[in-house]
Amino acid sequence: MNLMVSDLDYGQAPSLDQNLDPYALAKALSGRHLIGGELVQAASGKTFEIYPATGEIIGFGAAGDAEDVDRAVAAAVDAQKSWSKMRARDRGKLLYKCAEALEEHVEELGRLIALETGKALRTESRVEASILADAFYFHAGLGSELKGETVPHHPDMLTITVREPIGVVGAIIPWNVPLLLMALKIAPALLAGNAVIVKSAEEAPLTVLRVCQIMNSVLPAGVFQMLSGFGPECGAPLVAHKKVGKVTFTGSVETGKIVYKTAADKLIPVTLELGGKSPMIVFDDAKIDKAVDGAVVGMRFTRQGQSCTAASRIFVHDKVYDEFVAKLRAKVDAMVMGDPLDEKTDIGTIISPEQFSKVQGYIEHGRKEPGAVPIECSAMPSDPKFKDGLFVRPVVFTEIGHDSKLAREEIFGPVTCIFRWTDREQVLAAANDTEFGLAATVWTNDLHAALNFTEKLEAGFVQVNQNLVVQPGLSYGGVKNSGLGKEATLEAMLEHFTHKKTIIFNKT
Repeated sequence: MNLMVSDLDYGQAPSLDQNLDPYALAKALSGRHLIGGELVQAASGKTFEIYPATGEIIGFGAAGDAEDVDRAVAAAVDAQKSWSKMRARDRGKLLYKCAEALEEHVEELGRLIALETGKALRTESRVEASILADAFYFHAGLGSELKGETVPHHPDMLTITVREPIGVVGAIIPWNVPLLLMALKIAPALLAGNAVIVKSAEEAPLTVLRVCQIMNSVLPAGVFQMLSGFGPECGAPLVAHKKVGKVTFTGSVETGKIVYKTAADKLIPVTLELGGKSPMIVFDDAKIDKAVDGAVVGMRFTRQGQSCTAASRIFVHDKVYDEFVAKLRAKVDAMVMGDPLDEKTDIGTIISPEQFSKVQGYIEHGRKEPGAVPIECSAMPSDPKFKDGLFVRPVVFTEIGHDSKLAREEIFGPVTCIFRWTDREQVLAAANDTEFGLAATVWTNDLHAALNFTEKLEAGFVQVNQNLVVQPGLSYGGVKNSGLGKEATLEAMLEHFTHKKTIIFNKT
């Protein structure tokens, strides 16, 4: 639904003082972009609705279009000229100040993202807000590493390389972990001397806008800006803009391919972090309790399974299969579904009515598959105010075929499939039998098996006996349809947000 900002009573833009009332903060932020250092309305004046866990409207995002993109790019081009001339370590100092400011707002940001996305405050949203600040601390210290090389080309020539920023970077982020994934894009891009325009997901623009507002109290105007809106009207013009020299995108495979094609027409570099259907392989010698805990974390049940690295295909050796399934069921059954802002809540809601319907569709399809056994876990909230909330009970499917759409397609919901296995070569082949290649885990105390499987698994982020989420400093990115390029490291900053220039001095 589109409303004009003039129809909405939001009053003054929020101050930078920490505001722990997420409802009031959401209202104050509604209907605005951040362009040229200022919170502004969309050029068209149009907005769109944002829903919380209860299904009621909490605020509105500004519906950006090509005119907003033009305004933001013009401000970015102007700001980047002086920003790129600043010493890299001085840019790092400003990013450090941003990290300090964001750290002071962790509780505020955690509460707002919980309200906006439905992710539980204690188990998900507060953690994400904390990692946001940590990602800026990490990248702030890399300024001294923006250096080139001396090349032994010829004794009569001094040959060097230098790293130069690309210019204006367009960063398009998803709704499931918007703060962390935004930080992994904008922190290295800014440190490298680029100006950045973030286009938020339409489902979750408000917390991203608050982060941008906080950072703009430190950074020069125009260096970091934020737009909200829908893909065709706002995202597409940003990718296609002739003065945007780099695009970094996290989202669906289908949209990623569109971004890639548009960028190819301009011959500009792209980074794509797309979907996943990550396998978790449990051997019969694994510590089962630890593996079960790893499945709970790996499936991101506290995030309602809304993760591209979710362990949505779990392969368990036949000898420990029954024990594993029983313990996993008991573990997830004990998790509490409810108000995302309640400290007792483990699991919140699905992000949107559209995603809710999609997930329910997969579950219903699975129920109809011959032989499939759906194991529903946890319990729906008892509070009547959540009767229209977007809650989905976690479902573990057993006795399901490898060719099932539940086993092959990315669901992005709290649904996983568990398969029995006995033959190592067969389970390895099954794990790799997917169009995706983002993440994988192996659970065994057999070093030879672990080395063999980590070598042969077709994934970009492989772990043994653990299931960490993305961390600053660890190279992250996939193969096959899971994307192009890596994020979160010094190397990613150098390769994705700078150009290498070769300079030769003839001494004769």
